[in-house]
Amino acid sequence: MTVILFLVILAVLVFVHELGHFMAAKYFGIGVDEFAIGFPPTIYSVTRGETKYSLNLIPFGGYVRIFGENPDYASMTGADSARSLVNAAKWKQIVVLLAGIFMNIVFAWLLISVSFNIGLVTSVQDQYKDQAKNVSVIVLSVEKNSPADKAGIQANDDILNIRSDKAEVSDPGTSDVQNVIAGSNGAVNIEYKRGSTVNTVSVIPTSGLVSGRKAIGISMGLVGTVQFPFPRSLWESAKLTWLEAKNIAVGLCAFIAGAIHGDGSALAEIAGPVGIASMVGQAESIGISYLFGFIALISINLAVLNLVPFPAFDGGRVFILAVEAAVRRKIKPSVVNWINLIGFGLIILLMLVITYHDIARLVQ
Repeated sequence: MTVILFLVILAVLVFVHELGHFMAAKYFGIGVDEFAIGFPPTIYSVTRGETKYSLNLIPFGGYVRIFGENPDYASMTGADSARSLVNAAKWKQIVVLLAGIFMNIVFAWLLISVSFNIGLVTSVQDQYKDQAKNVSVIVLSVEKNSPADKAGIQANDDILNIRSDKAEVSDPGTSDVQNVIAGSNGAVNIEYKRGSTVNTVSVIPTSGLVSGRKAIGISMGLVGTVQFPFPRSLWESAKLTWLEAKNIAVGLCAFIAGAIHGDGSALAEIAGPVGIASMVGQAESIGISYLFGFIALISINLAVLNLVPFPAFDGGRVFILAVEAAVRRKIKPSVVNWINLIGFGLIILLMLVITYHDIARLVQ
């Protein structure tokens, strides 16, 4: 069921992104040859006007074939060349290329707005402290083979109570949990809620997991339900969408800088399709508002990633247009096509490497 849900989410996000390109091209009168969800072989297709609409078998992605997107003789000098993307004004080409990114951001904003309106389960560590209800400590991740892992504690467990030989705290904060664990002389008893079930486990803290104090191998977050009325939810969603986009951009820049300097350690932390699919299942188990927020986060990630000036990304195509504008002449179409093809090949290779890391983490 998780895999099906992931494929549906992926199809929706791709549809939203490609719909942006499609709508912008149609608005400017640029020809659109095909609008497709998934990759061939084709399950079903229908032609309306000049455009073929396709539903394809391989669900990982989709595409819009815009006339003149990959320049050739027909699109540059043929009978319909006036409706070609390559012959459109530079600013129109840029709008068409960035329209998919814009739609992903708008879609994320709307999803977060709905989530805020029905009650978004989100981190309240740094914000929303005054507005949050049902605040609790949630386990975000569990280190493999740590005392917590061996005791059966899992991500998304809600810590209700923690007790050691020296202290006991009900409805603890993250610092309370850390202090009780660090100050214990033996085992600590942790009462937690998973779904509708409450369990208690005994865990023996150990040194070496965290510098300078005892730990059990978990990362935690303070999570609560934040709800706003409809008008305010739109404003709060806009602020959160901007904040997440900025944080993702900063993280992406750090990753690229590390890759340039030969640091490949961050690669293991990036999630590909397999990793995201597993996280979708976790998000669904928390609730619909959290799932909507998670989908919004993926949509923002797609938008920011597509802004990178790398061949085959929308940002890469905009960069080529900027170079052409700067030198006041077009780069040979064959060169542009080869650059994009090589870029696409490198992206596929990177996705294979990331998928390998995803699988490796799951089978550890």
